[in-house]
Amino acid sequence: MEIILSSANDKPIYEQISSQIKEQIMKGILKPGEPLPSMRKLAKNLHVSVITTQRAYDDLQRDGFLVTVPAKGTFVSTQNQDFIREENLREIESLLAKAASLGKENGLSLEELQTTLTVIYQEE
Repeated sequence: MEIILSSANDKPIYEQISSQIKEQIMKGILKPGEPLPSMRKLAKNLHVSVITTQRAYDDLQRDGFLVTVPAKGTFVSTQNQDFIREENLREIESLLAKAASLGKENGLSLEELQTTLTVIYQEE
């Protein structure tokens, strides 16, 4: 699991950690049931306090992305696939809204936008 922290980022460190873990879960990089490093190990690797990693893990547990099993560790939740799909759909809608707005600003027709999306979708 790779996490990159930036002091130039406006987000607090715990949010940088939680958002990157969430992104890796949503992209399928971290799989359901996969173990995560302990809070202490992650804090040591990132050179941050355990309180910071605890806050990130707590937020992810509250949102259903992680589950902690006492004496076993913290794992990617296996029961949250519908939520992850919904989050991805919201992201897609946001990106498509931005694309539609930019297309309108530049005089593209709906058909041109649909053609562009079809070409991109088929290339992937």
